[in-house]
Amino acid sequence: FLFTVKPFLNQEEYQRTEDIVKKFENGIGKELHQKLLERAKTRRNWLEDWWLNVAYLDLRIATQIHCNMGGPGPFIEHCWPAKEGTQIERASINLWHTLKFWDLLRAEKVAIERSRDDVLDMNQFRMLFCTCKIPGVTRDSISSYFKTETEGECPSHLIVLCRGRVFAFDTIHEGNMVTPPEIFRQLTYIQKRCHSEPDGPGLAALTSNERTKWAELREYLIDLDPKNLTLLEKIQRSLFVVCLDDSSPHATPEDYTEVTRLGLTGDPTVRWGDKSYNSIFFSNGTCSAFCDHSPFDAMALISMLAYAEKKILENEGKWKGSDKVRDIPWPEELVFTVDQKIISEIGRTKELYYEKVSDLQLVNYAFTSFGKALIRKKKLHPDTFVQLALQLGYYKCHGRPGCCYETAMTRRFYHGRTETVRSCTMEAVEWCKSMLDPSSSTYERLQLMHKAFAKHNKMRKDCENGKGFDRHLLGLLLIAQEQGLPVPELYVDNAFTASGGGGNFVLSTSLTGYTRLTGSALPMVQHGYGFFYSIRDDRILVACSSWKSCPETDAEVLCRTVFQCFQDMLQLTVAAQL
Repeated sequence: FLFTVKPFLNQEEYQRTEDIVKKFENGIGKELHQKLLERAKTRRNWLEDWWLNVAYLDLRIATQIHCNMGGPGPFIEHCWPAKEGTQIERASINLWHTLKFWDLLRAEKVAIERSRDDVLDMNQFRMLFCTCKIPGVTRDSISSYFKTETEGECPSHLIVLCRGRVFAFDTIHEGNMVTPPEIFRQLTYIQKRCHSEPDGPGLAALTSNERTKWAELREYLIDLDPKNLTLLEKIQRSLFVVCLDDSSPHATPEDYTEVTRLGLTGDPTVRWGDKSYNSIFFSNGTCSAFCDHSPFDAMALISMLAYAEKKILENEGKWKGSDKVRDIPWPEELVFTVDQKIISEIGRTKELYYEKVSDLQLVNYAFTSFGKALIRKKKLHPDTFVQLALQLGYYKCHGRPGCCYETAMTRRFYHGRTETVRSCTMEAVEWCKSMLDPSSSTYERLQLMHKAFAKHNKMRKDCENGKGFDRHLLGLLLIAQEQGLPVPELYVDNAFTASGGGGNFVLSTSLTGYTRLTGSALPMVQHGYGFFYSIRDDRILVACSSWKSCPETDAEVLCRTVFQCFQDMLQLTVAAQL
């Protein structure tokens, strides 16, 4: 912990923090750690329920805007370039492959993932389907209705949102899954009705409220008519939500900005923000995923989306099976009982939502000069390469180091989720300074860069193996709070917050893997950035976001600067070989 606060403090402040840490380590910290060990004796994962509550369910802000994650489908790069009139056809094929994944999951046939030789925990995959967050007045809850075949019956219906209306249809008919032509028939029926009749009330927009407000409105809806509860439960239990969105976002393989922005912050009446998976299909045949973050982290979602993409590619984006359409029941509309209060609340919610999301600046660009292949050839770790480029880019833009949260995956452990890699190390800062110091030689810069790489690689490894400290510090704080003990001085020390503690990281970052799938979430703090990236053989895709209302942050400038830093870092390694 001490090493990670150093970049943000002067000598005097550091001295003070060092004393606080020593005192904590030898005093109350020791005591709290013993209490934590006691807790760990009675649970297979001492952090699991705490993390869910603190990181997600206790939040009272509008989580749909601030916490949800999403990303664009990569199909424009191969089988499905943007084209009007393809929305329903492509949706049918895409949905069918996703349903096949659900089938595999129920049969417990999804391959267990590994990292090097370690088996990874697969529990999060259960939450991809039939899972929904339920708003509570002080704390939300998660309901998951997914069951494997051996566990029993699992809901099998989909919810479709279109023009403010809500429909449902079952994906199993007489024991067999519906085919793409049958899904096409169902979606066409819904779309034709919605386009020829008045719009619905757009009840889904209510999920974008602050949590307590949404919880109260949900209670009000249920009191208004008990039938509303049955309908809400039908949405909660559904496999996932299909969103037919009338927008046509522009997208190219080098610039996904618009489709990513609309995926995350598009029309709130056709997103159910609490659902663990919303599959969004735009009118020009582009698509996006949009998810509540509380039940799983991005990699589970990416595994499912990568499976569907692989299958779609194998079949060249076409359906090659039978065109026979059985006589299946038409979709049913879920018609909620609403009154004037609910209608005006929906209007107010939409206004607030659009006001908030119009403040978002987001870019999603591809850096195409090189990618993983060349970085590896230089014997550098691709993820660390991007993290250090981001440190340098932030330093160039802001003239100071930026405290940074990088997600490390802890799925080597039972129900493990994440640990924080604090990328802004003293080694990274020393290297950044050398890069901006004209009197620094290429040799010095290279030496410092290799030191920064080594430090980051070790930290990531430690975090993945349960040797990080952010979750441990959180545990010590929570056990103190649970036992009614005063908050230890360490947590109120300026250094704790300045270095990102308590969710104050200026850079919120994640590698979304080495596939064509990329995703994004929004900045953690008002004066911060979201910075998410996927690394391919020949390119690096970056989704960078900030708030326009913060005068000193600019997502576009940071992204472009980081792209320049990629080049500068490569130049260093080239110059070194000369």
